[in-house]
Amino acid sequence: MQIPQMRPWLGEEEQLAAARAIADGWISEGPRAADFAAQLNSLIGVPYGVFAPNGTQALYLALLAAGIGPGDEVLVPDITFIASANAVVFAGATPVFVDVEPKTFQIDVAACATAITPRTKAVMPVHLFGLSPDMDSLLELAQAHGLLIIEDAAQAIGVAYRGRHAGCFGTLGCFSFFADKTITTGEGGYVVCQDAAIYERLRLLRNQGRINRGSFVHEIVGTNMRITDIQAAIGLVQLAKLAQIVARKRDILCWYSEGLDGLAGVRLITPPAHIAAVPFRAVLIVEDAPDLMRHLESRGVQPRAFFYPLHRQPCFAHLGRDRERVVCLDDAQYPHALYGAEHGVLLPAYPELRAHQVRYICAAVREFYTA
Repeated sequence: MQIPQMRPWLGEEEQLAAARAIADGWISEGPRAADFAAQLNSLIGVPYGVFAPNGTQALYLALLAAGIGPGDEVLVPDITFIASANAVVFAGATPVFVDVEPKTFQIDVAACATAITPRTKAVMPVHLFGLSPDMDSLLELAQAHGLLIIEDAAQAIGVAYRGRHAGCFGTLGCFSFFADKTITTGEGGYVVCQDAAIYERLRLLRNQGRINRGSFVHEIVGTNMRITDIQAAIGLVQLAKLAQIVARKRDILCWYSEGLDGLAGVRLITPPAHIAAVPFRAVLIVEDAPDLMRHLESRGVQPRAFFYPLHRQPCFAHLGRDRERVVCLDDAQYPHALYGAEHGVLLPAYPELRAHQVRYICAAVREFYTA
């Protein structure tokens, strides 16, 4: 049996929707994008939102709209996709890495508190693996220190924390529609906010410094961060399938829980009761993670490792030598991030995965630990 790490759930409906957009002749960002945005805003529970070409650009756009730039610091969890920190660098600010908590590997609020300096402008919680950080404590911390919250909710469409959708807690929230996300448009991102003034700045920044595309008067220096109506047409179909996708993914996590129940040395990360999670992958914490992954690959199952800790990334080594602000890159400050990187294994959880395939994967895991 061959089971890939992911497979987007795309079919005839998406093909027809894209074909209709092409036939209509309006393929740049237009009426379908406006409809997609309205439906996303309703889902997330926000009044405003704009598209970006991808999740990385969504974060960059959000940081610019929030006024974050040179001299500022942004707290970023040490375990996340590198785009979270790259966007901070693109904005001219400094990413400051903080450890994650050990149960679900979300950003550690206590670690954030100790990392705050007079230069700290914002904190970037990442809703990693379709879970959610402790947003109540983060909001309290941010309010106490006058910090902005820029949420990286790239993996969190459909995820709710205490009844509120991920991405609506902070000053801005950012989403991704990359191929492996819960809903996809191939590429694409989205930035949401609650504040009308920030929304106007988002609109200017993403459209060459103007509101109306037909105008040649540009109020500020901006860029082109639009998407196409072809993408939006696919997104509308995907959004209509969201309830099915969420239900399937939650079923898949239950199948993994049943299949791995009682297996010593293997912990399946499950969401706390106050988080309505949408599993991005099935997340295991295990002994001998590299050997387990090689075993699974030999059985035709494609696993995935955790993200490599940001404080160890070669491209950020210079932060430890910066004269202005030396960012701590000492392993001792990131024990939970390191543990996750060394012991974490991500298993497939795409919507078309079937129960017998999950049983096969679980049997392969059991085979490794009981042989």
